[in-house]
Amino acid sequence: MRIGELAARAGTTTRTLRYYESRGLLPARRGENGYRTYDESDLRLLRQIRTLQDFGFGLEETRPFVECLRAGHPEGDSCPASLAVYRRKLDELDALIGELRAVREQVAGRLVRAADALAPGSPEPGCELGGREW
Repeated sequence: MRIGELAARAGTTTRTLRYYESRGLLPARRGENGYRTYDESDLRLLRQIRTLQDFGFGLEETRPFVECLRAGHPEGDSCPASLAVYRRKLDELDALIGELRAVREQVAGRLVRAADALAPGSPEPGCELGGREW
């Protein structure tokens, strides 16, 4: 198939495919007429890349999965290098989740303090800027 058909089937653009080719992720095969040619295995590579990117993987992080598919494995994550990338990504996600939990706790604490200040019987809070003319 030609580049336009591959792009349409993969749900991407020809520009993206050329970029992947320049990065060595997509093979650069040419027919006798000079046009780029692709097959179903190239579509599998693209689907692997797009799925991983949807999960938040950077383009370079997809390389071991692409290489695994190119080596003839049925899945891009059935090679040791792919598993190592999964492990690193899980560690990264766990760290981000920890950071988000800490921020959530801080926001929740501020909400509780603010709600307590507005509770019935609490003194009316004043706004420093309210009613002031500048």
